[in-house]
Amino acid sequence: MRNSFLFIIMSLSFVMLLSACSGSGSEKTASEDKKEIIFGFTPGPYSDQVKKGIEPYLKNKGYTVKYVEISDPNQPNFALAEGSIDVNVFQHTAFFKNFINENKLNLTETIKVPTAPMGLYTDIHGSKDELREGQKVAIPNDPANVARALRMLEQIGWLQLKKGYDPLTVSKKDIVDQKVKFSFVEVEQAQVPRILPDVDYAVANGYTILVSDRKLSSAIYLEDPPFEYQNFVAVRSEDKDKRFVKEIIDAYQSPDFQKAIESNKEFEGFHRPDYFK
Repeated sequence: MRNSFLFIIMSLSFVMLLSACSGSGSEKTASEDKKEIIFGFTPGPYSDQVKKGIEPYLKNKGYTVKYVEISDPNQPNFALAEGSIDVNVFQHTAFFKNFINENKLNLTETIKVPTAPMGLYTDIHGSKDELREGQKVAIPNDPANVARALRMLEQIGWLQLKKGYDPLTVSKKDIVDQKVKFSFVEVEQAQVPRILPDVDYAVANGYTILVSDRKLSSAIYLEDPPFEYQNFVAVRSEDKDKRFVKEIIDAYQSPDFQKAIESNKEFEGFHRPDYFK
């Protein structure tokens, strides 16, 4: 009787173990067989890149692609972390690193994408050589883009930054000299193009220019963005090695995507990643 009881217990344990193993395998298979990908964007050209050059590739691989537009640039990373979207494409590395560190989000950068560069714009003057004392220069007010704007203004000779500055955290406190005594007007990056008529010059992110119905070609200077200011595809860290992420990377590196970017006037002036031939 005792032996029979032990046999029943052992049999039940074995069945439970098999069930657990089977369940684990099913979850992995379900994860690997993901066929719907939800992309998140802020308003701008990056959703158009996916629609014209990435979605056709993914559809051929059996995926359904959905789009979520998020107007507040502070929200796409939260949406990605909580799982309401699968990837987002809207930000550069400097902004991303600051944001995920401050908010303790477990997200990962993957492939760089064609990026609308920051530029210097004006509705009043004919060139950057018309800078005079007392003029107003608008820049974005978030730390990552303040740093980016100041580095660009140093490149064109309008100011000098202290030696050995941190390129990602440099601020107005690091200015040691200005060509002339102009003043800064700091506003949210989305507002910079809107105040162009009210300032002498403005340093604006490329995508904010495009969504305000202006062209990158209207800039009097465009940066060649360093690595930390190039946009990319972000995913949850737990997903970075999954098949759907690898398929997205393959799509960006495909000849068809490159052709879609090179042949479309919408993307004129965009910085091309290194994988472009």
